[in-house]
Amino acid sequence: MNSKQDRAAEFKGGEANCNVQTVPRRQYRLVLLGAPGVGKGTQAELLSERFGAHHFSTGDIFRAAKASKDGSELTPAMARALEYMNAGKLVPDETVLALVAEHANDLKRGGFLLDGFPRTVAQAEALDKALERHHVKLDGVLNYELPLEEIIARLSGRRTCPKCKRVYHLEARPPKRPGICDDCGLPLYQREDDTPETIRVRMDAYEKSTAPLKDFYRRQGLLIPIAAGGTPAITFERTLEALSAVMEHQAV
Repeated sequence: MNSKQDRAAEFKGGEANCNVQTVPRRQYRLVLLGAPGVGKGTQAELLSERFGAHHFSTGDIFRAAKASKDGSELTPAMARALEYMNAGKLVPDETVLALVAEHANDLKRGGFLLDGFPRTVAQAEALDKALERHHVKLDGVLNYELPLEEIIARLSGRRTCPKCKRVYHLEARPPKRPGICDDCGLPLYQREDDTPETIRVRMDAYEKSTAPLKDFYRRQGLLIPIAAGGTPAITFERTLEALSAVMEHQAV
């Protein structure tokens, strides 16, 4: 089962289609920011589907690297990133930038959504220089916002299948049988980093690390706050409205 396709398909109809015609199809170049649990990945998939933009997710790339059996299909930058991850270390800026450089054609060819990159001001500055070389500019930086208590409720309710890795939620997306995966029939488990205590620590670290990055893009006039409360469809509608407003402002 393709989780990405499922995630986007789940919200194709209903409220997500209310304002389909308000934003003409165009090639947006966007950075997506948001703490774990705000639904940023779902919004990236919906935006990619709507506008035909390339979704570049460093998280997906890192997971693909970890899933590699022998490493033969990895690019040089992915192989270096895997070495750091296997050693339990953070992937340094220069390696992340090398990963992005390997996808430079996708970034200059049309619309793109950067999800998980940049994470630091140094990465943002390097991205600006790389885009400038290709005569490309960002249209905006979508910053998905959600109160801490709502993030805790979302993440602490997640349960994962140990085999197929399908993710459920006790309230929003429960399994047919309590505590049992619909596909594998195995007991679900809660990840260690989804406990309320751990989530608070993660959120504190996220806010400290991204505050300078948000200030960086705010000074450039690119930061676009998006309230991430409610259903993914409602958040997607807010995103479309915000993009429509940005496009009208740029046209003035």
